[in-house]
Amino acid sequence: MEKEHIHLVDWQRILFGEAPPAFMIEVLIRSIVIYLAFLVTARYLGKRMNGQLTITELAVMLTLGAIISPAMQMPERGILQSILALFCTLLFQRGLGLWGFKNRKVEQASFGSESVLVKDGVLQLDRMAAARISRQQVYAVLRSNGVYNIGEVKRLYLEAYGLFSIYRNEHDEPGLSTLPAGDQAAFAILDEVDDEVVCSNCGHTVPVEKQADACEVCEEKVWGKAVVNRNSSIQA
Repeated sequence: MEKEHIHLVDWQRILFGEAPPAFMIEVLIRSIVIYLAFLVTARYLGKRMNGQLTITELAVMLTLGAIISPAMQMPERGILQSILALFCTLLFQRGLGLWGFKNRKVEQASFGSESVLVKDGVLQLDRMAAARISRQQVYAVLRSNGVYNIGEVKRLYLEAYGLFSIYRNEHDEPGLSTLPAGDQAAFAILDEVDDEVVCSNCGHTVPVEKQADACEVCEEKVWGKAVVNRNSSIQA
């Protein structure tokens, strides 16, 4: 559009664009047809499209949005072109899923794999850095699942589709608190363990008599009292 054709009070252009007002009826018809075609495509993409998305599924969803928008609004674009593009996207996603099912390497390359963020009560800092997950994010996930001491956690997985899976130890073990340091009142649900200390950086615990200057796991030198849940059989 040329600069001289732009007028701030040109309400017909602002509301209806350069197409005649009657095109609004065509937009309605196009939207209904494309919406129905999209529902059919999404239905055959599988139930995973209704949950947390993998990288490839997110790419497909963004592609679907780019496909259906012009067909709904642009008079020079035909509906059949977008329906064909939706069908091709469906074939690509289903084909990639089948290929990944038959080939483990393809599955890992296209859909990703899980990451272990906590192992036997210790933060896996290298895995967290690779997944771009901070300590505070891990603490928040654990607190939301009723875990206030990392020693309770045998494994914390970050799944390929972005959700977290927590597997707890059968018995409560001393570990690092997940509670905010500034909320001292919340610490009433925890007891300190007198004979063990914990690395405040990674959660590695050692007996007091074996405490070194630096943590053998992460080499940091910040130590604190290990904690257990107040109802634990381990006595502070």
